[in-house]
Amino acid sequence: MRALHIASTGMMAQERNVEVTSNNIANMRTTGYKKQRAQFQDLLYQDLRRSGSNTSAQGNQVPVGVQIGSGVRLAATSRIMSQGSLESTGKELDVAIRGEGYFQITLPDGTTAYSRDGSFEIDSEGRLVTADGYEVQPGITFPDDTRDITISNDGEIQVTVGNSTQNTTLGQLTLARFINKAGLEPMGDNLFLETNASGAPQVAVPNADGYGNMLQKYLESANVNSVTEISDLIAAQRAYEMNSRVIQAADDMLSATSQLS
Repeated sequence: MRALHIASTGMMAQERNVEVTSNNIANMRTTGYKKQRAQFQDLLYQDLRRSGSNTSAQGNQVPVGVQIGSGVRLAATSRIMSQGSLESTGKELDVAIRGEGYFQITLPDGTTAYSRDGSFEIDSEGRLVTADGYEVQPGITFPDDTRDITISNDGEIQVTVGNSTQNTTLGQLTLARFINKAGLEPMGDNLFLETNASGAPQVAVPNADGYGNMLQKYLESANVNSVTEISDLIAAQRAYEMNSRVIQAADDMLSATSQLS
């Protein structure tokens, strides 16, 4: 019975929907996390009577055909790249991006990854690194006797060294933009990789035309709305239940047919 297969695709689709929603909820407190949304497409149709086919030798045509669908499938899990709220941390190495752009991170194999997570640290060599020890581009090295660190809105890093009362400029942070940021490939650890879909990165200083700026002692929260996610979870659960009832109804119909004498 075709209804069994159709409903099973609906149940599998809603199972994937719940998985996407659960991942959003699990990352509600992940710095710089961008929520995902499951997108679905209907499957192929079987034409029992094709629209526009002739019904007589005089050329009369069927205005509306008869098509039976075969279910649904998960087409994509698009990522919503909207700005998350900014939260004050008071830590001088925490930096939030306000607007467009990504920090550039050098991975151990030399690959450049991209992130919205600005919770930085200083390693044993004085380099500005992520929580996993990956160096932030362009490389910034702090002197051993650094006292105060100031990161301006346009990404310039200044420090006070030793007993000096003068600020010393160490370097300039830059931001990368992509023509299709939703096409970036997530690799975990709050990092993304460039893909053919995202396009090549365009690098500039913060506050340049089309780029965001930086805010020291702040971090960007996940753009996940708890109320929306719970609503989506309930809707997915109800859709799953309705598909399971279709399977039960089809099973009852088959059972009734088999009992006919």
